[in-house]
Amino acid sequence: MATKVRVRFAPSPTGGLHLGGVRTVLFNYLFAKHHNGEFVLRIEDTDQTRYVPGAEEYIIECLKWCGLNPDESPQLGGPFAPYRQSERKPMYRQYAEQLVKDGYAYYAFDTPEELNAKREAIPNFQYGHQFRKEMRNSLSLSPKEVKDLIEQGVPHVVRVKMPENETVTFNDMIRAEVSFDTNLVDDKVLLKADGMPTYHLAVVVDDYLMKISHAFRGEEWLPSAPVHILLWKYLGWEADMPQWAHLPLILKPDGNGKLSKRDGDRLGFPVYAMNWADPKTGDLTKGFRELGFLPEAFINLLVMLGWNDGTDQEVFSLDEMIEKFSIERVSKAGAKFDFEKAKWYNAEWIKKTPVEKIRSSFTAILDDNGIAGVEEHYLNSVIGLIKERCVLLTDFWQQASFFFRRPHEFDMDAVKPKWTNEKTEFFKSLVSTFPALPSWNATDLENEFKALAADKGLKIGDVMLPFRIMLVGGKFGPAVFDIAALIGKEESSERVSQFLDLINQ
Repeated sequence: MATKVRVRFAPSPTGGLHLGGVRTVLFNYLFAKHHNGEFVLRIEDTDQTRYVPGAEEYIIECLKWCGLNPDESPQLGGPFAPYRQSERKPMYRQYAEQLVKDGYAYYAFDTPEELNAKREAIPNFQYGHQFRKEMRNSLSLSPKEVKDLIEQGVPHVVRVKMPENETVTFNDMIRAEVSFDTNLVDDKVLLKADGMPTYHLAVVVDDYLMKISHAFRGEEWLPSAPVHILLWKYLGWEADMPQWAHLPLILKPDGNGKLSKRDGDRLGFPVYAMNWADPKTGDLTKGFRELGFLPEAFINLLVMLGWNDGTDQEVFSLDEMIEKFSIERVSKAGAKFDFEKAKWYNAEWIKKTPVEKIRSSFTAILDDNGIAGVEEHYLNSVIGLIKERCVLLTDFWQQASFFFRRPHEFDMDAVKPKWTNEKTEFFKSLVSTFPALPSWNATDLENEFKALAADKGLKIGDVMLPFRIMLVGGKFGPAVFDIAALIGKEESSERVSQFLDLINQ
């Protein structure tokens, strides 16, 4: 690509970051890095009525957790600063005024009450070519009336004047040629009464000034495309217009419609990257991070929602994604979200992630359960035994608590019906052999266990399950001799004795 690749993610700081938003970040990031380009984070906070304190910081933290760090942002700065639209406010009016002067936009003085009355009187009312002459604007009023209203400080907006009977066509990198009938598009507000631009004006001006080469966004923005393309043309910037790519929707698990936060609440899975606490309502929306997802798994599952590399490979590191990503392999069709598949990705990533890299996550879980001061080598050994059994990082305590705390409840129903005096004697004998074992490891312990069972005329299967329940409390966990080897000779002996006292009461 001859042009320097510059892409941007431009969220509004209005709440939590939906996984669809993170996937937009990811596709932007991968495309930029594949082409040695730059990834820009721009905060689109022009709608101050919807601004939520803390939302911008939350977005930054989400990207950091995912490892999708921008090259330019409000925090980092850059050659095209500022990167918050609210801080760029003074620059937008000149472009709106230029559009009015050139006949591509107009002033509209309609009050909210007048607009509501029109909407009530006309079903599906659109402020456009059909009704604009009936409204209070600079197309229906005389130049003197317009001048007087402006001088009197009457609140007004600037609207784009959509042309009649034209077709706007552009080439989408995913959807090929896309066309729109301008008669079906209303005259969008470009500049609000408070002087703030709307998304439609700001996104065009900022993309131009920041030299954005490619614009990736969700397909829900397709209806806005004709307005933006005409603004590029009307402002004389058509030659610098970015290439467009409208990404497929992430669909509900049944495929019927776009995945929403309500779907996650209803079906029991998160749709936000991280926990989001709404400062206005206090409501907490759960995120993938807190549920126990690794960031590598999260971005892996997202990249596969609408993209593949043409092979059967499903597990990709970020470096592999960068190397293999191409926009040509992004599907037009929406991608169904499958939470079971999402968990599969996480389990695969927990398996392949080195112990040292995930130890801090498990240390935090131990802290939450009142376990402190665990020796690092011991914890590493536990994680090595347990991590292949964890689907979520949060499974760790359920899978490994017995390594740190002696069980106080036992699955008696699994052993009591078939318990015999012979089994009691077997385990008493087993414990008595422990001190004489030449070394305390899983192999020697297993050999001693099997030899003693044979000597006592017991089947291995009849005593293995009780031994597990003595050490663990239930029918779960890694290989039982590995457990005994790790918790140690003394602890293993005491757990066996504790169980025998309980079952023989």
